[in-house]
Order: sequence, then C-alpha cells, then structure tokens
Amino acid sequence: MNAVPRLRLVLPLVVAISAACPPGQNVPAGEETVVFSAGFEPPISTDGVQIAELPNPWVPDRGEGLALVRDPQQGWCLHVAIPREAGRASRNVQVKLPTEQLKGTRVRVSARIKAADVLEPPQRYNGVKCMLKIDTPTGTSWPQRNLPGGGWDWTNYESVAAIPADARSVTLILGLEAVTGEVWFDDVRVHSIGRQRSVPFQRPQGTAFVGHALPRLRGAMIGPRVTDDDLMEFGRDWGANHVRWQLIWGGFPRSPADSVGVAEYRRWLESALQRLDEGLEACRRAGILAVIDIHTPPGGRNAASECRMFHEKEFQDAFLQIWEEIATRYREHPAVWGYDLVNEPVEGAVAEGLMPWRQLAEVTARRVRDIDPYHAIIVEPGPWGSPDGLDWFEPLDVPGIVYSVHMYQPHAFTHQGVYDSAVGFRYPGEIAGTYYDKEVLRRILDPVIRYQRDYGVHIYIGEFSAIRWAPDESAYRYLRDCIELFEEYGWDWAYHAFREWDGWSVEHGPDRNDRNRTATPTRRRLLLEEWFARNQKPDFAAPLTPIGETHAP
Repeated sequence: MNAVPRLRLVLPLVVAISAACPPGQNVPAGEETVVFSAGFEPPISTDGVQIAELPNPWVPDRGEGLALVRDPQQGWCLHVAIPREAGRASRNVQVKLPTEQLKGTRVRVSARIKAADVLEPPQRYNGVKCMLKIDTPTGTSWPQRNLPGGGWDWTNYESVAAIPADARSVTLILGLEAVTGEVWFDDVRVHSIGRQRSVPFQRPQGTAFVGHALPRLRGAMIGPRVTDDDLMEFGRDWGANHVRWQLIWGGFPRSPADSVGVAEYRRWLESALQRLDEGLEACRRAGILAVIDIHTPPGGRNAASECRMFHEKEFQDAFLQIWEEIATRYREHPAVWGYDLVNEPVEGAVAEGLMPWRQLAEVTARRVRDIDPYHAIIVEPGPWGSPDGLDWFEPLDVPGIVYSVHMYQPHAFTHQGVYDSAVGFRYPGEIAGTYYDKEVLRRILDPVIRYQRDYGVHIYIGEFSAIRWAPDESAYRYLRDCIELFEEYGWDWAYHAFREWDGWSVEHGPDRNDRNRTATPTRRRLLLEEWFARNQKPDFAAPLTPIGETHAP
C-alpha cells in the first residue's frame, strides 16, 4: 500500500480474537488482520511542533473544509465541514487501500464518528460517509452503513463488505455528501475478517434437489393487493405456473415493522397469512406453485436498512418461532413450492450473542425441515441477495435447500429514475462508465454459475427486473438476455413484479407519467408470455414427496 503522506498509519497489524469463530463465518483461525489504521495524530516538525493541517496530497484540490483538529474528548481527529451558507455539497478524503491484499476477503470498517448540524440527506445513502468504493471489471459498488442527518456525540461505527476476487481498486472515503454540517472521524480501521467460500475437492454427483416435478418454474413476484381474479388470470391467461408471494408490511425497505415490537408484528403477520390461505386456494385453481417469502422480517430494518433481527434478540427469537409456525401451517399444502426464509438479508455488524445470517439460516432451516419434510427451503445470501453474495456463503448442511439470488445489475440501469437517480441509460451500452451486454451479465452471474457447479444445487432467481421507462425498449432487451441466461443454466425464475408498483409492470408502457395499463401488450409482457407458454402445470392430485426420495423432473 502507498502510505498517505503526513498521516499516521499502522499496517499490517494482527490482533487476537478471543471468541471462537461462529459457524458459517469463514474467518482465519484465531486472528483477524487490520490492513489500514488511522488515528490522525499529526506528525512532528523538525522544531518539535505538531503540524495540525491536513495536507493536500490526501485529496488533490479539496483542502478547504478538511483539517486535523484536537477534540477535548477524543484527541486528534479528522474534521470535515460544509457551512450551511454554501448549500448542499460534497467534501471528503480518499485513501487507496491495498487491493491485492484485500481481494477475495470480507472486511469490517470501523471508526469513531461525531456529527453536528448535518442536513437530512436527500437520499438515504447520502450524508455522513464512511464508505468503500470497489471497482471491478463489471462495475463499481459503494458499500457503507447509511447514517442519519442531525448530530450525535462520539459513536462507534461498523460496516461489513465483501471485496470480490476480481477487484481492481478499493478506496476508503470519509466525509460528507449532498449535505451541509460537520463530522469528525477517529480510530478508522479496515479489518480483514474472512475469505471467500471454499471450493469442494470433488464435485457432487447426481441430480440436484429441485423441490417440484416440473421442467421449470416461470412466473413473477406478486403484490400484496393481488386478488384471486388476478391470480386466475396470471395462471390461466398468461400461462404462469409460479408466484413468489411476499409477506410484506407497508413497503420495502421501510416498513411499520421498523418501529414496533413482536406482538404488533405478529398481529400483522396473522392477517397476512389469512390472506395467503385464501390466495393459495386460488393458486391451486390457477395451476400455480407458490413460494412463501418473508419480505418483512420481525423487527423490520434499521436506518441503515440492516435487519434488526441481527441486532436485537427478541426479533431473532421471533424469526425462528414464526418459521416453525409457518412450516406447521403449510406442511401439507400442495400449492406451496417452498419457503423463502427472508428477502434480501442485510446483517451489518451482528450484535454479540446473536447468530449471523448463515448460521441463523441453517438453524431455521433445520427447524423447518424437522416439521415439514416436503417443501423446498429457499435461502438468499447477504447482503441483498446479490449474485456475488454466494461467493461468501457456504452451503447449509440441511436437506432440500434451493439457493436464490436477485438480479438487478447494473443497478444504475435497472433502477434509473427511482429515488431521483439519473436516467437515460440504454442496454446494451455504456452504463455508469462500463459497457454492458449479455456476456457482461453472464460474468455478473458467474458466482451463481460456479455455486451451482461446485455444489450440485438448484438455483432460483427470486427477483429480476428493469424499470419500464428505460429508453428505446432497453428494458425488453435486458429482460430477454436475463431470461435466456436463466434458461441456459436451468434456473427457475420469478419476474418482479405482477400487479405491484407500476414502475416494474409489464402491463404499462414507457411513459412514467402514464399510470394506466396499455391497450395492446408491451414487448415485455409478450416476452414473459412467450416463455410462460412453455410451462407445464403442477399435478395437485399427486402425493407430496418427502425430501430424500426422487423429486427431479
């Protein structure tokens, strides 16, 4: 690593871990490595005086509003300020981290942070930044833990990120973005805490567990307001044989569950399950197999969009109990294909005494399997169910598991115009500085392809989509290429979404201001129906097959 001029850095440093590594965390035995550390004590000049000015080589042409200061409580620290009269702006310092050392590792970024008078961020990812920027051949990611506006005294900050094996550069960014206010940083560290999953010496033989007797499941995720008539139309007229039924409270990622306790969550969940009971009967009549997806877990999510069940014990306990109850309720229902344990899990820094996601998923899956020997258990990797998350997720030692990811990359294209993001991106084409076409999408999905190959497991694409107002039929071309890749590798899939928010609707045209369904089918709808025409329907009269007996198409 190139040391930052006139900044006190300590690297590399090995510190002991006193607790044993939890199951599912691929951490080097007994130690973690600190690859970057900054305490911000200024150097000593030749006359013995400490130099308290932050040098420009840290961030060229951005010296204003950046300084090393002495805080009466914390000591020397980095201070970043944007005055209110300057208006919303961005100011930061950036440090290149040792990319070769970090490739293929999971890292924890920790710091002490204080803030004052920070304007409310215009988007949840703006504001105070303690963030990594990771450049890879298929694009750039900016993992961080979102922080609120306002002010707070010195607080411990932690976030966790995965550095892909093909990373080209990794940069640490500290500062403010699209706000005014002040922020102070101290004791900033980047810890290497584990490596990517292992590759089995011998690949498994035989047929992967699928959990149904059909050549393929093709369908869509459905909105919470879908009617029985909608389900009949989707199965009978469109030809779908699958829905992903989201148990969602309010919206995503924000939900009323974010601020209520277990008792109120359970009251909402029971009402949602009563609607599911009715909907499953409609699915049976429509020839549709359903996945039951806990889209809103107990506790919802915190301001950083992390699932609160990784930070508060009552919610993790409730999660386990609720899945036992759901498995008991639906263990013999023929219209259920499987149980998607939680939508797009995000852990953050897991609280002491609680299970990280992979361990929690395995414990939950064992409890479900003890109750229900028939239905598939579907597991998404963290964070956000992204394809590269499987590089960090060891398979569960539970029978009847199907692994699922969601495909929205490149996000700048699929979500253009959402949350006031930039628009005008076309596919195929250059998007946010990187050229994307079908072969680049294949490279994005490569972690999924390798996971299927290495472990002999079945893959389910639980969500994929592109915003309908992407220019020049770009959404159609993106969906076409995605589906062709899914089909090439034999994956089941669910489009996002059928009769939910109209931004994802294939029944609406490219004019974002037109909220009415089109009189003639869109190319996106015709694309789905073309693939649905290949579907076979489930035989609900056939007996359910226990896990371990033949269940392949």
